Amino acid sequence: MRKSAAEPEKRSAAQAEGRCACGTVRFEIDVPAFWVWHDHSRATRRAAGSAYMTWVGTWRRRLRILEGDDAISRWEDEEAAATRSFCARCGTPLFLERLTSPKFIDVPRGLFATRTGREARYHIQLDQQADWTWAGGPLSPLKGYPGVMQERPGRKPKPRAGSQSGARLATDPFDL
Repeated sequence: MRKSAAEPEKRSAAQAEGRCACGTVRFEIDVPAFWVWHDHSRATRRAAGSAYMTWVGTWRRRLRILEGDDAISRWEDEEAAATRSFCARCGTPLFLERLTSPKFIDVPRGLFATRTGREARYHIQLDQQADWTWAGGPLSPLKGYPGVMQERPGRKPKPRAGSQSGARLATDPFDL
């Protein structure tokens, strides 16, 4: 039986609200999210400006824009076969819509103030991981700078599997 347009949509008992940096775009998802993972791909690294992005994946129908729909700018990312959305005012990455998964939408985990019902337990595109990413080695406090930690000096770390060592094979300077 099909629902009529007048019937309210089915929602879960709990939601997690997220927003861009400036607060112009606000949205919510029903929790629990479907899954959460760390994306180490070059395309995401460039779009996020960081070593990797942690994504919350949810069914598209479980995401609602609460405010700022007119401030969402979209960009077709041909390399990733996806559409990336950003806040047109502050530039915050908002959504990733992959052509291979049209019923899902991915949202950066850092945009949520509360829990999403899932922990990040997966890593994708580790073969594209930046060789400058902190690998979880030991840290110690930096004397005179409260709250700042430093990697302990010592032996040079061994190259990670899949990383490029010695002569760089990359031709794109942004891959460094």
